[in-house]
Amino acid sequence: MPPLPGFSDNPFRSRDDLATAALALLRPLTSHFSPSCARVRLPVSTGTHFDAGAAELEGFVRPLWAVVCLLNLQSNSSDPRLNEVIEEVTSPWIKGFTAGTDPDDAEYWGAIGETDHQRMVEAEVLAYALLTAPQRLFHTRDEKTRRNITSWLRGMNGQPMPNNNWRWFRVFVNLALVKVCGVPAAEVLDEMNADLELLDSFYLLDGWSGDGPWLTTQEEEEEAAEFERTRRRDGIGKGRQVDYYSGSFAIQFSQLLYVRFASDFDQIRAEKYRQQARDFGASFWRYFDCDGSAIPFGRSLTYRFSCGAFFAALAVSPVPDMPEPLSTPGKVKGFLLRHLRWWASRSDDIFHSDGTLNIGWLYPNMYMCEDYNSPQSPYWCLKTFIAVSLAQDNEFWSAEEEPYPSFFKPQLVPAPRQILSNHPAGNHHFCLSPAQFVAWPMKATQAKYSKFEYSSTFGFSVPTGPLIQQIAPDCTLALSRDGAETWAVKWKCSEPTFTEVAVRTRMGISRVQATSVRWYPWGDRGVEVHTTLIPPTDRWPDWHVRIHRVRVNSALRSLHTVEGGFASPGRCSSDGTKMCDIGELSPDIEIGSSEGVLQTPDSVLMLSVVGATGLSSGMGNESASYSTKTQALKPDANTNLVHQRTLIPVIARDVERDIQAGEVFLHVTRVFAISGTANCNRRVGGSVEERWVDRPVVLLLGSDERDPKEDCIILAL
Repeated sequence: MPPLPGFSDNPFRSRDDLATAALALLRPLTSHFSPSCARVRLPVSTGTHFDAGAAELEGFVRPLWAVVCLLNLQSNSSDPRLNEVIEEVTSPWIKGFTAGTDPDDAEYWGAIGETDHQRMVEAEVLAYALLTAPQRLFHTRDEKTRRNITSWLRGMNGQPMPNNNWRWFRVFVNLALVKVCGVPAAEVLDEMNADLELLDSFYLLDGWSGDGPWLTTQEEEEEAAEFERTRRRDGIGKGRQVDYYSGSFAIQFSQLLYVRFASDFDQIRAEKYRQQARDFGASFWRYFDCDGSAIPFGRSLTYRFSCGAFFAALAVSPVPDMPEPLSTPGKVKGFLLRHLRWWASRSDDIFHSDGTLNIGWLYPNMYMCEDYNSPQSPYWCLKTFIAVSLAQDNEFWSAEEEPYPSFFKPQLVPAPRQILSNHPAGNHHFCLSPAQFVAWPMKATQAKYSKFEYSSTFGFSVPTGPLIQQIAPDCTLALSRDGAETWAVKWKCSEPTFTEVAVRTRMGISRVQATSVRWYPWGDRGVEVHTTLIPPTDRWPDWHVRIHRVRVNSALRSLHTVEGGFASPGRCSSDGTKMCDIGELSPDIEIGSSEGVLQTPDSVLMLSVVGATGLSSGMGNESASYSTKTQALKPDANTNLVHQRTLIPVIARDVERDIQAGEVFLHVTRVFAISGTANCNRRVGGSVEERWVDRPVVLLLGSDERDPKEDCIILAL
């Protein structure tokens, strides 16, 4: 796939750079408009769960995030050439409002119906467009078109909607109806307030909200009791999910825009949202490394650089007294522009040959998409471009871009139940994520929410089928009780606990945050797993540790597990040939300079141009109860979001005998990762050999027979 001129080669330093990139992203769409310009359909024949008309509406609407901001730029620009280009590119969208909202036109978008969810989604963008450019899009139109626009938006009210971030869509529709279309506020305030109250009920803590109601521990127990009564576990219940929808894709983004547009009549809520933005910003920045790379996690990742939209919202709706490292416009600007530069430098495979965006993360990938992703869906990414609407002399654009703050040791972010790490003595930006899950049907839901780790360098993998190589078990533990024919991985689980574990060195005892979670691979609870995750430490900054206590509650004929580390490129970078085996590591090997696989009976290390990943089995006495082997597992192609062809370092443990109820098996796994590309290709001291052979020693109190005298991590079982 070719890069896109104007975006892929963009330096992303100024407002004009952003405008150039926005025009570059919009221009390829103009050849795919319907005759009256009310719909956009890319020439890609993939479907969604909603109708084609709604998908074509999506194609028209989502680019409006950038279109209306370019219109604002045009209104205060003195550059006639730029104004001419903006008019040329944006005019189809201005025209399309007329036909799309006219019930008598062949290109009518269709009324918003009771179960017509996708039109509800797109209505928010239309509302934002009207609020941002009311003169061009509404007030200068004829009376019939104004009436039609108003009538179409009114269709949102009175309709049942999902209890999640979608309620913001109706809030903004009602804002536009009142502030632009002249609808009396009394007619919509009740619905608006009801939606806002529901949205506020999703609030967790520290500025974070869940994307919908949160499953409580009591409700979890009630679900288990219901299973005992009905013998069914296929009901759709609540989950525990906190992803980019809680920040840049929807909730925090929308709260900041609400502050911008509604502070005049809802001052109390606006101030509450300002404070939540402060609290949220204090931790959200950790999901980005110093190069601007975001950790891919959760659903809708085809929205790509919309991960950084929170920073764009802060630009257009500035909040005073933001905490570090977002305390000045220049610091916010740095986070936004670094993120866009990261995407520009890795954009060779995100466009079709005609310059339109494809579905995927770093390359076209239908395995990772949702059933609501049409060919037009990726343009949600243009939320990140709303800063184009700011005047050139705005303090956001006049401020000097400030650099990334210092690297950080593992830090707990309580609301999403994650530990973020970008350790200054290593080079790997990732998070430990013990206990999130989505309960409703969604493709690859366990992969998107329930793996143990998510990395900005190595990405994560999604399944293509039920076999172990199709599951692509990176960063997870897969279990089988039927002879390795079928497999189960972590999905629904308990709320995690967060404790501190001791790290003993010659310098004394220090403590590091750790987390534990209980989960059941199968709904009958025949096997119970208690997993503890220990992040990188100052003593071992390239390693983190997983400890699984696997208890068999019902007799089994056998039990098999496969545990994976981080996936990385599985082919040689120069010619695409198979990775060779390495007999031993030489002291002069550097990160990113060598490729190959080093395998021993208890460990496996993979070297590639993007870094080093590996696993090492932990305790010397663990093999007494099961057999262990390691390998570089080759999953199906296109399972990983970042790399098309990968290998996954895995440890397989097998109990090939009758197992009695009550038996317990202990797995200790040490996970190794150094990125060669994260944090502006930063290099760490020491050779790969030195860092690989220096593995964490884990002392499990209550299990180990001896107390090793060397450095160790101490954990009470």
